[in-house]
Amino acid sequence: MGAKQVVDPEKDFVPPDFTIKELRDCVPKHCFERDTLRSFSYVAYDMCGVAFLAFCASHIHLLPLALRAPAWVLYWVSQGIVATGLWVIAHECGHGAFSANRTVNHATGWVLHSALLVPYYAWRHSHSQHHKNTNNLTRDEVFVPRTKSYRGLQDKPSTPAWMTDSIFEETPLYHLAMVTAQSLFGWPMYLYRNASGPKYSRGASHFNPSSVLFRAEQFGQIVISDIGLLLTIAVLTYSSWVFSPATVAFYYGVPYLMVNFWLVTITFLQHTDAA
Repeated sequence: MGAKQVVDPEKDFVPPDFTIKELRDCVPKHCFERDTLRSFSYVAYDMCGVAFLAFCASHIHLLPLALRAPAWVLYWVSQGIVATGLWVIAHECGHGAFSANRTVNHATGWVLHSALLVPYYAWRHSHSQHHKNTNNLTRDEVFVPRTKSYRGLQDKPSTPAWMTDSIFEETPLYHLAMVTAQSLFGWPMYLYRNASGPKYSRGASHFNPSSVLFRAEQFGQIVISDIGLLLTIAVLTYSSWVFSPATVAFYYGVPYLMVNFWLVTITFLQHTDAA
């Protein structure tokens, strides 16, 4: 038997010679049909899941003391998964795939994303730029690699900053801390200051209508996004006053962090997996 051929995904990569149109033409036409009623059935399905899990969580205090902590962990993980489904539906709204009606798309996406503390229109505009520059080393919107030239360290292989990254980035504890921070808080930091974004917009906020991320004619939509967030924050604040901050943290806060985990993990793998 001959030796097994080893394929190097970088050296042996051959760019495809087909166009996007040719690829799109291979997809059956019915796959592009948008059924608004069916789309809303998915919203209803996930909302029922959210309500059911919250109902179950409201009875955790009835369990034996030893089972309460595991039950809360199970709730947090499960609710995070279901809420991520709602996040993805809002994502499809942003792409116009939820309904053939533009107003239905944006209204549904705005409500769902606002409930998950996502500025719908702000995200939609930057996400559009992401699809135009996917995996571009300088123009993509997320997970842009911080190369030597990016950091101004070219021709300086022994600089302290570069050596620090090289020494610590693969140590287990450092790696665990970075992955945990990125998974739970990477998404809010991306929205707040465009963390992991391209150099031209690093530090820009998705909440600022005048941000370099947006065009002047998009100002009003960014304001609408912010209003959605303020309404959600108002509901959470009122709920904290009525029930307690701990209750809101247990029912909403931790599942929110789980949604962040799934969102960042999915997109991180899409941008880094050699397959």
